[in-house]
Amino acid sequence: MIKKYISVVFMGLFLITACSSTDSLEQASATRTTMVISGDLSGLNNHSKAFSWHPTMFTVHASDGVDSEAVVKHMQKAITKVMLDKGYHLAQAHETPSVLVGYGLALESEMSDKEILKKAGLVAGLSTAGVDDKYEKGSVLVALFNPNSPMPIWRVLAQGFAELDKSPEQREQRFERLLSRMLKPVPFL
Repeated sequence: MIKKYISVVFMGLFLITACSSTDSLEQASATRTTMVISGDLSGLNNHSKAFSWHPTMFTVHASDGVDSEAVVKHMQKAITKVMLDKGYHLAQAHETPSVLVGYGLALESEMSDKEILKKAGLVAGLSTAGVDDKYEKGSVLVALFNPNSPMPIWRVLAQGFAELDKSPEQREQRFERLLSRMLKPVPFL
């Protein structure tokens, strides 16, 4: 009885897979995202709700066709929105922040998974097998630091596919959703 049930389930999965079109498979693989998280958020100082940008960790590794300054501004805007929604605020000149936020972005053509692992200590391992050339694998890292320590207390690395044929507005919206998902574990204050 169990063998018959298992074979019916596998046959159903085979038929569903066999009926899928190549376009939908390509679209599904191109929109997938993988994430890996490391660290402990309990070390965040709850006495101060201020955050600030890490003084040296804000990097963009992308081709010459990408405006790195615009990407940095957009990343800061998207991260700030998530942090504000969680009850934090951007530290003013007179405040000592409770957390420093660092970030980086890299396209596969500029930085391999091996290089990301060496620099960030994490790799999400998203495969590019079967993905059309109109997509490029991108990696986004966000790290939180205690201002008194050079090592991050928490970090998240996400990998997905940059849709180079989409409008800048569509790419920005997708990017904002990704950063929101990446920072979801950061506690509300």
